[in-house]
Amino acid sequence: MADQRLSLQQRLLQKLSPQQIQVIKLLEIPAMQLEQRIKSELEENPILELIEGDDTDDNYDNESDESQSDDEFSLEDYMNEEDIPNYRLATNNYSKDDKQMDMPYSSGVSFHDSLIEQLGLSELNEEEKLIAEYIIGNIDEDGYLRRSLFSIADDLAFHQNIEVKLEDLERYLEIIQDFDPPGIGARDLQECLLLQIMRKKGKDSTCLASKILQENFEEFTKKHYDKIIKKHDISEEELKEAIDEILKLNPKPGSSYNNPMSKSNQVIVPDFLLDNLEGELQLSLNQKNVPDLQLNGTYLDLMRSYAGNKKMVSKDKKEAMLFMKQKLDSAKWFIDAIRQRQHTLTVTMAEIIRFQKEFFEEGDETKLKPMILKDIADLTGLDISTISRVSNSKYIQTHFGIYPLKYFFSEGMQTDTGEEVSTREIKSILQVCIANEDKRHPVTDEKLALILKEKSYIVARRTVAKYREQLGIPVARMRKEL
Repeated sequence: MADQRLSLQQRLLQKLSPQQIQVIKLLEIPAMQLEQRIKSELEENPILELIEGDDTDDNYDNESDESQSDDEFSLEDYMNEEDIPNYRLATNNYSKDDKQMDMPYSSGVSFHDSLIEQLGLSELNEEEKLIAEYIIGNIDEDGYLRRSLFSIADDLAFHQNIEVKLEDLERYLEIIQDFDPPGIGARDLQECLLLQIMRKKGKDSTCLASKILQENFEEFTKKHYDKIIKKHDISEEELKEAIDEILKLNPKPGSSYNNPMSKSNQVIVPDFLLDNLEGELQLSLNQKNVPDLQLNGTYLDLMRSYAGNKKMVSKDKKEAMLFMKQKLDSAKWFIDAIRQRQHTLTVTMAEIIRFQKEFFEEGDETKLKPMILKDIADLTGLDISTISRVSNSKYIQTHFGIYPLKYFFSEGMQTDTGEEVSTREIKSILQVCIANEDKRHPVTDEKLALILKEKSYIVARRTVAKYREQLGIPVARMRKEL
């Protein structure tokens, strides 16, 4: 058996303190989430309160007024909670004849609920409606039935103990495909567009569009218009009218279901405000919804009085003193973390504005210089991870629009003269070239690379393809129009 020995070792480790962790967490959240974070801290920590006269939020005003009122809870109220009898916490001010009724509230109808409502108007018996409802449950949010009818038949047999033929499932699916919005229940894009085009009647272009979707769907998706014209013996103008009819259709009919009750709008609250006053840039933090905090004087006085009479303090009050001491430290750390957050944000944004001064003065995207996180980290003396947290999910409001901070960071490349330019400038030139191209003969990536070379930007074809994909622009073949 090996000998067991005890030994002492001295090691130097680097660990984050709770205060540093709190600063990091506050630094990476935007202004709107900071407001919620302060609210929750105010609810959890009685030592924290708002500075009097702060009218940023009515709720905060009410809380601060209550904290300064004569009826404020004292330390004894927290200590004697367990001694309160139950009858003081119960209410019995209702008569036996009173009815307890919940007030109904308005709610929107979901996409699948609307299909089930339409199913109730169909001439099907209860078992057939149960099967059709199961089919509706397999339709996704885009409006497609992506599962095969054979799999649905197996599920009905195993889970519902209902045996149904594939022919009957096809019939039930056809009933569902007549529901609104048009195109619901399609199994692929071709069937979805056909279901919608069949609802339209009375136009020659609609009939031609139906033929194209049925017989030449692959050629249509690949924009081989010459083959379609040759097969159907039509003119370019007739094909253009048919394609216009197809382009009016919705490839995702489920997403067109407009439910105002479930609509979610993203609200952007800028963290920085930049004003251009007579050619001079002035930066400020958006503190509109961020209140100023201070320590509650009542609790501080209690702690001083108990600290002066330690011998006369009972065991319960010592525990209360320890609780208040912990909350006091937490409140100080939180206030310091808020101030450090404001200082870090201001210093970082000021260096970004100084680095990209030409852009912030004119708002011209071509004036953006290549800038990476390390550039700002070197200028501010902060760590790269800190700069990354500052730039994440933060926005700045300028006199020419609201921009995310990540917008100003981009890679750089050199021109043939050795000048370093931002990749955003190259992307802007690509957008202009593609917007002004002849749609009958779109510009290929190779031609775009040659155009950039003529403008002194040496960029490879594959790099042009990468920038084009980042801009969300399809290849030349898919940009072709008649």
